[in-house]
Amino acid sequence: MSRNLAIGAAVAAGALLIGTFGYTYFAGGSGDKFAECRIGAVAGGTSAIGGPFELVDETGKTVTDKDVITKPTLLYFGYTFCPDVCPLDTSRNGEAAVLLEERGYDVGTAFISIDPERDTPESLAEFTDVMHPEMLGLTGSAEQVKAASMAYRTYFKKQDPEEGDEFYLVDHSTFTYLVTPEQGFIDFFKRDESPEQMADRVQCFVDKL
Repeated sequence: MSRNLAIGAAVAAGALLIGTFGYTYFAGGSGDKFAECRIGAVAGGTSAIGGPFELVDETGKTVTDKDVITKPTLLYFGYTFCPDVCPLDTSRNGEAAVLLEERGYDVGTAFISIDPERDTPESLAEFTDVMHPEMLGLTGSAEQVKAASMAYRTYFKKQDPEEGDEFYLVDHSTFTYLVTPEQGFIDFFKRDESPEQMADRVQCFVDKL
């Protein structure tokens, strides 16, 4: 599979999710205390995204969303065998967390695998440690992963490998979600936002909690 094919699949998945979310610009006067921090909105409101999940962390321990989201957290759905999109996005999230740490903000980062067939707790620990020393990797059974994905309205689909080839790619959406223990899902970030832009917006949200 070529790099362009992987990127094209991710872009297509992102376009699908944007359409599903009904991305529109705020006109102001919404009564939303976070309005000035946002660049867009989700149709149906933020309550339509997020919810409880049960997964397995890097140590093999079963955890819930209450265990994972103990502070403002940047949450991403991807997989460790992803050739370029996931490493770039996850590295960006880690860089944003470092920038926020330098500004005095304690923000967590988490990576939920949508490829539990290959992503073991051990491989996730190795992957996330490169991105940020405190990034948490999460996997689980196919059913657990699907339930978490459905809660956050994400998309993923395993591609059929070429004949005689065991390697395969997974099409998936590429949003990063900001979630807090008190508010739940607050907003999402697209791939074109830089670490600095993400850090600025997260800081804006956290300041208004």
